[in-house]
Amino acid sequence: MKISVCIATYNGAKYIAEQLDSILPQLSENDEVIISDDSSTDATIEIISNYNDSRIKTYPHQQFGNPIFNFEHAIKKASGDIIFLSDQDDKWEKNKISTMMPFFDIHDLVVSNARIGDASLKIVKESYFEWRNSRTGLIKNFYKNSYLGCCMAFKKNTLEKILPFPKNIPMHDMWIGMICEIHYKPIFIQDKLMVYRRHGGNATFLKDDYTSNETFKSKLGFRLRLFISVLSRSLKLS
Repeated sequence: MKISVCIATYNGAKYIAEQLDSILPQLSENDEVIISDDSSTDATIEIISNYNDSRIKTYPHQQFGNPIFNFEHAIKKASGDIIFLSDQDDKWEKNKISTMMPFFDIHDLVVSNARIGDASLKIVKESYFEWRNSRTGLIKNFYKNSYLGCCMAFKKNTLEKILPFPKNIPMHDMWIGMICEIHYKPIFIQDKLMVYRRHGGNATFLKDDYTSNETFKSKLGFRLRLFISVLSRSLKLS
């Protein structure tokens, strides 16, 4: 099966090479890396171009101003049977793809565990799953989301129900996870297959990073928007 790795970049020059170096050795010559760049003003595109690797397909000068729809654009360009999502600033373990692929014999969405690192990849939490109590479950993940995009891979056929992304979802990974909970077969696997880098410049964030600053109204609001979007899509599909 052909693999597509989708990366949404924006001013990722500091870390993108380290991430690509961890991904490319795991891919065959028929696989691809789709990079949608949201008009970076640093050297991101130059660094990517220097790889001169035909598997890397770059779409620069996008103007989304939003990581959700930058990821959507990358996903739409993917031609692989299995789509892996990747942030621009993490680091994959050498066995990430080979470990996750066998699960697609039965499942449609695979979410791996990860270690959490600081800006220099020093480990600050040994298990993302343990921290978030990660597991499948529609109600569980509406209440406390544990679908983390950079840990996810899914079959291309799921795009029939996932795309297009609604305009008001709080984050793309939550949306993908909820749709797959209802219509497909997701699985969480315990293998820690990447280091999830947390630093001040992350485009996406974990809701619990800011729990103390979030009002009850704001937390309820984003869950309500997600619920309405998922319900609307499911009713439309039925």
